[in-house]
Amino acid sequence: MADRTNYDVAVIGAGVFGSWTAWHLARRKCKVVVLEAYGAAHSRASSGGETRIIRMSYAADEIYTRWSHRSLAQWKELASQSGQPLFHPTGVLWMEGEEIGRLKDSQATLERCGIAHEVMDNSTLAKRYRQVNFEGVSRGLLEPHSGVLMARRGVQTVIDEAKKKGVEFRIAQAASPKGNGPLPKIAASTGESFSAGQFVFACGPWLGKVFPELLGQRIFPTRQEVFFFGSPAGDARFAAPTLPTWLFNNDEVYGMPDIEFRGLKLARDTHGPRVDPDTQSRITSTEGAEWARSYVCRRFPALKDSPITETRVCQYENTSNGDFLIDRHPDLPNVWLAGGGSGHGFKHGPAFGEYLAGMITGEQKAEPRFSLASKATEQKRTVY
Repeated sequence: MADRTNYDVAVIGAGVFGSWTAWHLARRKCKVVVLEAYGAAHSRASSGGETRIIRMSYAADEIYTRWSHRSLAQWKELASQSGQPLFHPTGVLWMEGEEIGRLKDSQATLERCGIAHEVMDNSTLAKRYRQVNFEGVSRGLLEPHSGVLMARRGVQTVIDEAKKKGVEFRIAQAASPKGNGPLPKIAASTGESFSAGQFVFACGPWLGKVFPELLGQRIFPTRQEVFFFGSPAGDARFAAPTLPTWLFNNDEVYGMPDIEFRGLKLARDTHGPRVDPDTQSRITSTEGAEWARSYVCRRFPALKDSPITETRVCQYENTSNGDFLIDRHPDLPNVWLAGGGSGHGFKHGPAFGEYLAGMITGEQKAEPRFSLASKATEQKRTVY
């Protein structure tokens, strides 16, 4: 078995967390190799697919508001450097009824952080966005400078830019590490082994499979169905800037306008059934399609006869409460566990990678919310 040596860090997984971690490590002049089983932002990955929302509102969770704000600046910088269109400033509109109250907490946090926003009542919403049915909505909060990230394109661009900084990228499946004490090297499906001072496992929904005893009951991969509806011919009401990206808190549904002519996108933000990311069917269900049609008819009446033009099945990798997992392995002190995107993590890739690179190089103070010790074996979501 050939042994490839002299790496400072080996990153296993080239999703949004692994790619940005490698990028930030390379920026710190670390010698980095990325091992990816299927390819950057591949079709089975939580980072795959066309689009993701980037928004600042997290109720009172200021840490995520600040991380999102920091990440948006880095996504924009990456787009400028690479020449790739990675961000669409559609604006993001939050809506809720009287009984939830998260928008008031979000408004207070945005004000503390100096982030632009606008609050609207039901009548203002109805006048501004006539193509939407705001029944049951008492207030809305618009983030005018937030919007949509191009997911697959974004991750692949991060990897391309990391390569320019000296990062090596290999298609290879890494073996699960065993034993106790510092890990000297890791075997790969190519027949090689890779030696490094530190190892980062950013495997998304595969984390529980790579570390079954430690994370098998602490990472919850769930099936999430996504639907795209085509707009009527000649009708621009469902594209930005006429329609922003949107989230209905009461409905637990989110979506976005027609981005790059793919159609109106919508999905449920409730957790679907637990699945295996290697074997789950990627075909959407009849029940899911019926729900999507019913929802579109309710909230976007002009689309009631519109076709479903695309579908997608992906997955979340939830932690018990929705906080990220960024911590050392308790038995392998040079192994880092990095994941728990929990359905809201993609946008945070730059800040996540920056934090983890800082932890590895000793520049960053640990955040207790990201610790392994804070992750339970029963789901009780607190981060939205």
